[in-house]
Amino acid sequence: MFEKEAYCKPTFNNIPEEKQKKILAVAVNEFATEGFDNANINTIAKKAQVSVGSLYKYFDTKTDLFLMSVRYGITELDSVIENIVASDADVMVKLEGLIRSYIAISRRSKVLIKLYNEVTSESNNQIVEKIAAEIEEKTCAAYRKTIEDGQRSGEIRKDIDPGIAAFLVDNILMNVQFSYACDYYSYRYKIYAGDDIMERDDFAINNILRFIKGALKGQKNKEI
Repeated sequence: MFEKEAYCKPTFNNIPEEKQKKILAVAVNEFATEGFDNANINTIAKKAQVSVGSLYKYFDTKTDLFLMSVRYGITELDSVIENIVASDADVMVKLEGLIRSYIAISRRSKVLIKLYNEVTSESNNQIVEKIAAEIEEKTCAAYRKTIEDGQRSGEIRKDIDPGIAAFLVDNILMNVQFSYACDYYSYRYKIYAGDDIMERDDFAINNILRFIKGALKGQKNKEI
């Protein structure tokens, strides 16, 4: 299914996988819509059709359930990144694949992206530190490798730090995800790019790629 042992008790692994998925899907929705502080364990238990006592047999704390929900929620995103970055395609082809996939996932699984957005605004330092490691380390490594591979092949200019470049590319892609799933970001996106931007995927993708390409390839390769 996905790596989960770090945040759950052994009893959680002993229940059927469908029941695990149901509990986590309900938890993802509760945390995404209510935030960590306002999320209610009783509500999660009721909607998942388990007792509160059972939840605490599966997870020591609300924090562990939240972190497990995050891990469950980002599994699909991790898979997309890994498959695209592992391909032999050119850097810009990989980036286009990521943008298209993120837009599709954001539309199809809005609640997961909303959970991701909620994670980025979490004020609990202990949770933030764990989440940053949980979400960002794999993404950072994947994007950095893509930049470094591009520098070695000559696709990307060598006078920029791959870590900084990966960070900035990730910020753009993260905003793309939020813009297709979260109300505030969607309104903001329309203000900047036009009310019909959600129906103009190719236009949006081409312009995002043109912007990234201009930064990564430099002045000698402005024409695309």
